[in-house]
Amino acid sequence: MLYGVAYYHEYQPYERVQEDVRRMSEAGLTVVRLGESTWASWEPRDGHFEFAWMDRVIDAIAQAGIKIIFGTPTYAIPPWMQRQHPELMARYGQDRRAYYGARQNMNHAAPAFRFYAERVIRALASHYAPHPAIIGFQLDNETGSGLLHNPDVFQKFVSYLKDKFGSVARVNEVWGLTYWSHKLSEWEDLWTPDGNTNPGYDLEWRRFQALLVTEFLAWQARIVREYTRPDQFVTQDVVGVHGRAEADTYEIAQVMDVLAINPYHVTQDGMDLSAGDARIYGTPEWMSSMINRSGVWTMYLNGDFARGAKQSNFLITELNANSIGGSHCNYPSYDGQWRLAVYTFVSRGANMVEYWHWHTLHYGAETYWGGVLGHDLEPGRCYAELSRIAHELREHDDTLTGLKPDTDVAFLYSQDSKYGLEMMPCLSQPGGNLPDRASYQRIFDTWYRAFFDARAQAVVVHPAQDFEAYPVLVVPALYVADDALLKRLSDYAHNGGHLLLTFRSGYADEFARIRWQRAPGPLRQAVGASYQEYSNLAVPLALKPGAADFVFAAEARATGWADGLQLEGATPLAYYDHPHFGRFPAIVSQPFGEGRVTYCGTLPDATLGEALASWIMKQTGFRPLVNDLPVSVRVTSAQSRAGSKLWFISNWSWERQRLPSLPIDARELFSGTLLRRGDTLELDAWDVKILVF
Repeated sequence: MLYGVAYYHEYQPYERVQEDVRRMSEAGLTVVRLGESTWASWEPRDGHFEFAWMDRVIDAIAQAGIKIIFGTPTYAIPPWMQRQHPELMARYGQDRRAYYGARQNMNHAAPAFRFYAERVIRALASHYAPHPAIIGFQLDNETGSGLLHNPDVFQKFVSYLKDKFGSVARVNEVWGLTYWSHKLSEWEDLWTPDGNTNPGYDLEWRRFQALLVTEFLAWQARIVREYTRPDQFVTQDVVGVHGRAEADTYEIAQVMDVLAINPYHVTQDGMDLSAGDARIYGTPEWMSSMINRSGVWTMYLNGDFARGAKQSNFLITELNANSIGGSHCNYPSYDGQWRLAVYTFVSRGANMVEYWHWHTLHYGAETYWGGVLGHDLEPGRCYAELSRIAHELREHDDTLTGLKPDTDVAFLYSQDSKYGLEMMPCLSQPGGNLPDRASYQRIFDTWYRAFFDARAQAVVVHPAQDFEAYPVLVVPALYVADDALLKRLSDYAHNGGHLLLTFRSGYADEFARIRWQRAPGPLRQAVGASYQEYSNLAVPLALKPGAADFVFAAEARATGWADGLQLEGATPLAYYDHPHFGRFPAIVSQPFGEGRVTYCGTLPDATLGEALASWIMKQTGFRPLVNDLPVSVRVTSAQSRAGSKLWFISNWSWERQRLPSLPIDARELFSGTLLRRGDTLELDAWDVKILVF
């Protein structure tokens, strides 16, 4: 198990590398990530490289027995490059361009940029790969430069379309370009994306942009692997669930040896599960803007998403050390919350946890993004708790590394549907009538939280992966999909799985064309219901029972959307309680072959979502690991490499919690205490215990 920090001695206000390394060593840290942020230090002038400033840092870290992950510095270009090649700056439209002064502001597909990038990558990889302390290379950083509109990128896009579709006639057909007189006669007729309104065009443009990012990272990986040893890995750190608009996490993962993720999370009362849906404050604007993305469940989702991309263990390259965000947003974790976060990610398969970063900066855009050490550069409360965690991880390394988390339910993630619903969102923003471009993310997150609240353990899978073995498969808003994938879903249920489908599933084909058959298209027979009309919901609607065995609280609500479902064999589980919408069932279910299909035609609130998730899990024979848990306590399980079973029992609240009767005999990992079936287990505020049996 690797546990450490990102370290930038070059950012320190005075010489202190020996002091920093001594403090890291005393804390028990085992890994440092460095190098990715300072291209201008490696190459201060065009073609002139300097290594000595980093050589001494790496040697000092190595002498302390700390491992190193080395980052290629290609996400922030030096000033001389933009001065000599202003054409390399990213363009986002004819009237919008990136200016120098930030990061990820260049056209990473441009041949000139690739020339300079390859030169610095080869210089660094050849110099540092032989160093015995370096265990792996991180390529770039949270890669992406936005949706690039540079002229050379557009020409690459035209070539991509020629290869994929073969002729303008085919493009005219699949994009429906007869509409508004957009029909192409030759490739030169294709317009740039600046004023595009066609959904098919937009879908391919987004697919192409993600392909550029994946290709850029695969290109870097090929170069770096010319120099790496067999015992060194290559990774890329993605920004978290749903990722950047121009990147596809699944595809990136396939060209890496191991995937890394940067799953920043809320802190303080935002981690209190006993508070229900109390307003979560204290998140930076980039996190607060993500609808429905706050809370403990997002931490589990990040872990399950990272593990799902390669169906294997993953790394965390950046996590909250202290406050994250700007100068106005200072919410350091409460005591115990750092530890809770670490063991949450370990329980879902993390083999490394690193913090961003070692020391809080004294200048620059991220001056108030807190490190392990504050602006005074002295150890404090954060350092003390991280030191405790580090020594626990060292002591129990064999037990906690390489865990295989248990899974009760799988979630199918559709990158294409995310693209399609960004262009043609189905939901409006809460409280208004503006389009919610994050409709897919909002729907997906709603359902993940529902099953989290139902105490089910999850994994995220992708269409190219096998999902047939999971007992429950949740498919949120599969808006863009070909017939072959929809048949796989029907076959999954027919062969014994429980398939949960949501509104907008099966509605458009792989080109974002709406199917010319009654919705939900090829899924109609499996669902046992269809619809011809649908409506947004301006206000949440109450519901009425439809089936005796599906019970939900009176305060449960349908929000955002309502399909006008008409029954064709399915059993209604709930109806809308409304003079018009009351004619339609909100949720239906039916046996299908050896399995079952449940369809939800609305976006449930948390109460309704948990009720339906619990009902579905009950149909499969699922039982929580521990019954009657307090609302703030979560239990997840995993298997160690040695074959033992681990239970992670965590208390996400200020209140001391008591589990009155354990259902197993076990040993508590940290204390060594032997526990017997029926014993009581006590959890302090923000506490976690691990049972091994």
